[in-house]
Amino acid sequence: MSKPVVDGTPIGFAISENDKRTMAMVSAALDERRVALAYQPVVLGTDPEQIAFYEGLIRVMEPSGRIIPARDFMDAVEEQETGRRIDCAALELGLAALRKTPTLRLAINMSARSIGYAPWMRVLMAGLGQDATVGERLILEITESSAMLVPELVTAFMDDLQKYGIAFALDDFGAGFTAFRYFKDFFFDMVKIDGQFIRSIQKDPDNQVLTRALMSIGRQFEMVTVAESVETVEEAEFLRALGVDCLQGYLFGAPSIRPAWAEDARKRA
Repeated sequence: MSKPVVDGTPIGFAISENDKRTMAMVSAALDERRVALAYQPVVLGTDPEQIAFYEGLIRVMEPSGRIIPARDFMDAVEEQETGRRIDCAALELGLAALRKTPTLRLAINMSARSIGYAPWMRVLMAGLGQDATVGERLILEITESSAMLVPELVTAFMDDLQKYGIAFALDDFGAGFTAFRYFKDFFFDMVKIDGQFIRSIQKDPDNQVLTRALMSIGRQFEMVTVAESVETVEEAEFLRALGVDCLQGYLFGAPSIRPAWAEDARKRA
């Protein structure tokens, strides 16, 4: 007896309807510019008091003002044009923040699906044209899973944009399906080790072995290593002893739409 197809079941219908509502909500927020970046610090492993850069994480706001994180809508919109519009909005907000704050270095997320999306490229070129220093302070984060959809396209894309000084990070490293035959051809400047390998690393021998292996790959290809989802002092100290370059997680700061540097500028004004 064959298994029923989920899409034809009441559960499948409910999932589909929920995705439609999510896409409609995100589209309306984009149309009305109810979007913002939440900034999370990434600190140096050698000195966690020093911020290496920030990651700008896209947020959607309901008309009531409630902030909705990307994890609540990205799965529904990732493969749709709405996902490309989200990438455009994140980039536009990030470039504006870089222009406003000359000392800021900022990472912005994008899907490999946005490569070749003309509106995204127009946003980037406009931002680079307005401030010559922006490219050198911009990091584009591409998830491992989306990078492997079109590895040759990703390689050509990075090769083309690095002349502007833009850096690239491979996000969620270890969570996807990286084909290592492509890896040596990529031009990533850093790898961000997925949080599933970081949680409780100080007492999980499997995570220790896997994280060491991922760090070794990063070093071999001269990439900065970043540990994601660091939440405890014990995790941080273990990772620092391993020699990870940078640390990111709630231990060092939650994502905030009102970052410290913006609040300081507002007070001075």
